[in-house]
Amino acid sequence: MSRIQLALNVSDLDKAIEFYSKAFSAKPAKIREGYANFAIAEPPLKLVLIESKEGGTLNHLGVEVETTDEVEKMSRHLVGEGLTTESELGVECCYARQDKVWANDPDGAEWEWYTVLSDSDVMIPEVEPVKSSKCC
Repeated sequence: MSRIQLALNVSDLDKAIEFYSKAFSAKPAKIREGYANFAIAEPPLKLVLIESKEGGTLNHLGVEVETTDEVEKMSRHLVGEGLTTESELGVECCYARQDKVWANDPDGAEWEWYTVLSDSDVMIPEVEPVKSSKCC
């Protein structure tokens, strides 16, 4: 099963968790310092909340897939369509180890296709990832 990911910057994580819990009748799947995510069944959505001074803004968009093979398939598809991509394998961010591929739309909106390999204690690595402060 694939699902769309929406990563939002929020100015107050506790208030955002309260709002989205009520709005989607769901509890967070993961809460860490400055971070929470929801695995919402209906509509199928991975909602990621990242505490930031830039609350109320889009952090990035994504599609969560089940396997690394699906990430690699999407990477080949994007490249085959002539799009520029950046792959990250085994990267730790958003409290998970992930394999992913990134592409930007014409206006610069960042999209990632990713799979979660395991849980992690790391929000953002000590060394900045390829996508600056974008993670997850």
